[in-house]
Order: sequence, then C-alpha cells, then structure tokens
Amino acid sequence: MKRRSILVIIAIVILLIITGCSYDKKEEKADSLKFKEEYESINGDIIEGTDYKVRTLNIPEDNPIVYAEANDIISMMDNNETFVVYFGFNSCPWCRSVLPVLLDVAKDLNLKKIYYVDVKDIRDRLDVDEDGNIITVKEGSEGYIGLLARLDDVLEDYTLEVDGKEIETEEKRIYAPNVVSIVNGKAKELETGISDELDDPFMKLTDKIKKETYNKFKCSIKCVLENKNSCSSKHAC
Repeated sequence: MKRRSILVIIAIVILLIITGCSYDKKEEKADSLKFKEEYESINGDIIEGTDYKVRTLNIPEDNPIVYAEANDIISMMDNNETFVVYFGFNSCPWCRSVLPVLLDVAKDLNLKKIYYVDVKDIRDRLDVDEDGNIITVKEGSEGYIGLLARLDDVLEDYTLEVDGKEIETEEKRIYAPNVVSIVNGKAKELETGISDELDDPFMKLTDKIKKETYNKFKCSIKCVLENKNSCSSKHAC
C-alpha cells in the first residue's frame, strides 16, 4: 500500500513537470504567433497623411519573440541576466525595414529568445514652446523612465529639430528600432541594424542593404552569445 502511494506521488510529480513544460512552450508559441499577427495585420496599409504604404512583412511562425514590459526588462537586468531586447512598434517604418533580417540573424545564431518591448505609448514626448523652452508634452511611464536610467550608457541623446536646427534636451531616448544586448545585467551594445545606404525607410531593400543590416545585427548579438562588442547606427523613429 505504501509503495503504491509512493508510485502515485511520483506519477503526479512527473505529470506536473510535463504539464509545466508544455505550458511554457504554449506561452512561447503564443507570443511568436501574436507577434506575427501584430506586424502582418497592417501590411499594405496607407500611412495616415501620406501616400506611403506600410511595408509588407512575412514573419515566421517560429520566430523567437517574447513579449515583455519595461519593468520585466528592469527585473532581468537587476538579476544580472544576459539577453537581447528589441524596442520598437509595428507601425515604425524603420523597424519594418530591419526586422526580417534581425529574425534571420537570430535563427542563424540559434538565439532562442528576443524580448520585445513596444515603446510607442510608453515614452515621454518633448517639444519646444514659442519662447524656445523645452517642454514635456507627454510623461513617460514609470517603467520607461527606469529603463532610461539602466540603459543610459548605450542610448542616444534625445534631440528635437526646430527650423532645421537640432536642439539638445539633455535627456536620453529609446528610439525604434533599438536592439540592445544585455550581458550580466549590463547594457553592452545598442544596434539599430539600419544600413548606411538606407536613408528612406520606404525604399527598396537591396541585397547590399540587407547584408549590411545582417552584419550589424550579427556583430551586436554576438555580444550576448560570445561577450563581444562592436558598432551602432543613427537612423530610428
């Protein structure tokens, strides 16, 4: 009788382990499909106020995207974790220009997860008033402000353009796309992946442009996989 009880307990434990693993796989699969749907849902849409069409993307179902909030990234950094995070949003034309190549690099380097934070609505927005003073039009979320502090070493300056002149805000900004390599909790490398040849996010992506984007992301992501450093670019939303 005692032996039978032990066998029952073992069977229950095994079942819980299997169920837990299956749940994790379902969650990851759900994220990958959600991401595919999110980015493909606006394929070919006309961008409001322009004659431009949203670039059509075909996202693989087995993509490595895992959705995360700003506070999730902060917690992972505080836990000294090593990972890659992509900051962007689905309607960002620069993001759509580089995203397929980013996913190709992840697959080729066997990177299992890329955490995705949608920054469209969490960022602050600054402007310049009639007297030339910098004003806050929209406050950033608490999580976003926390990210600015932790990613400060790799982020670019938040600049405003007024009458053709750049104005420094003395603040940093998470642009889109920003792909950041985090090593042992530290922001090690930021890469946009945008080719120097790509001066218009709606232009045709040539093989040369795609190759440069591939190499930029490959070098940057190796910072996570092999603890290496490299370069970054300026174009972003």
